[in-house]
Amino acid sequence: MFSKEIYAARRAKLKQTLGSGLLLFSGNKESGMNYADNTYPFRQDSTFLYFFGLAYADLNAVIDIDNDKEIIFGDELTIDAIVWMGTQPSLKEKGESIGITDIRPSGEIAAYLKNARQQKQTIHYLPSYRAEHQVKLFTWLDVCPGAEKPSVPFILGVVNQRNYKSKEEIEEIEKACIVTADMHLTAMRTVRPGIRESEVAAAVAEVAYSNNYQLSFPIIATINGQTLHNHYHGNLIKSGDMLLLDAGAETEMGYAGDMSSTIPADSRFTTRQKEIYDIAVASHEAAVAALRPGVLFEEVYDLSAQVIMEGLKDLGFVKGDPAEAVKAGAHALFFPCGLGHMMGLDVHDMENLGEVYVGYDGRPKSTQFGRKSLRLGRKLEPGFVLTIEPGIYFIPELIDLWRSRQEFAEFINYEKVATYKDFSGIRNEEDYLITETGARLLGKKIPLHTHEVEALR
Repeated sequence: MFSKEIYAARRAKLKQTLGSGLLLFSGNKESGMNYADNTYPFRQDSTFLYFFGLAYADLNAVIDIDNDKEIIFGDELTIDAIVWMGTQPSLKEKGESIGITDIRPSGEIAAYLKNARQQKQTIHYLPSYRAEHQVKLFTWLDVCPGAEKPSVPFILGVVNQRNYKSKEEIEEIEKACIVTADMHLTAMRTVRPGIRESEVAAAVAEVAYSNNYQLSFPIIATINGQTLHNHYHGNLIKSGDMLLLDAGAETEMGYAGDMSSTIPADSRFTTRQKEIYDIAVASHEAAVAALRPGVLFEEVYDLSAQVIMEGLKDLGFVKGDPAEAVKAGAHALFFPCGLGHMMGLDVHDMENLGEVYVGYDGRPKSTQFGRKSLRLGRKLEPGFVLTIEPGIYFIPELIDLWRSRQEFAEFINYEKVATYKDFSGIRNEEDYLITETGARLLGKKIPLHTHEVEALR
């Protein structure tokens, strides 16, 4: 945890921003995988962590601005719980560690909120992403599931604090990125023909766990890189394959790293693999070079997409003006996803609060295929932490669909593209901090160019 002064200052700033009303924070509960006592690893709600820092289940909190109260609601462990779970700090000790002295039994929150409603206080709450949050809102506020009306001022207040990473947060994210890089370096030394994807995933996970870290998201380790989020690990890696690894570590405080790498099964990339891989790297490096305060990230995305289309034109996959192809949306055949996203206490930071607020500063997102998957499009500012991850994917089903419709036939050479339906996909990803003058890589550098990757093979 950070110092109690940091959490107190965060809450004070939020109170000043909202000005009035009552702010409701729903902490997370344990969640059963297949029965109640067999739980998923516990993860506290990130906004609760940001303002209260307590990574314990079954806590809730309110900041009652009107009555100048900050309250933690929870219950002391029973002897039965201690037998199974071990000892924990008392609720008083937990509160004192973050500068809160008003600690009340969990059962009192319903009455507190009922009284607030009777006093006509405005009760602000955030979007729910778990069924348990919806149950709480129904129980406490009579808000039916599906009828929630999250508070936009509350969302904006949280976003406009969490988007700007403090010195302490950057140091914590850097720790996650260093271990994340080690996870990818391990994979580059592990991949070889004749082993399963699961063996690579296991070696990668071991690096995180040996540092007493968790995974920031389920590992993607696949020879079918054309499937953007492929969590299946049962395939045998064969000579001629490439393995796409997307994996990250999460520190004990909940801060994330997120990197991707593409690794040949053999000691060298094939000529065909290298040609496409080099285009992806050129796109990546062009995007990184463009990072600086004041730049609209959507324009960085356009640049990265144009570099991909220029490279594919040189190889005969694309025709016409690459810039016009990107404007029309033809690039999405090969690059149907975004370029990057905010990162912090969530690997996709604050995605539960809404991309329009987090990544677009309230501006509507595009509905164009491919571009609509861009999670970040706003002007960059110092303190933002984000990923850069352009990719090139040959997705057979998408190729066949677009070819049958002759989508963007003026830009795409479908005869050439069809010969690469067995290629799979490539992406490489790094994490960057936007500084006052540009951008700084977080964590250690992992191999990016083909010769660098091959040197570890």
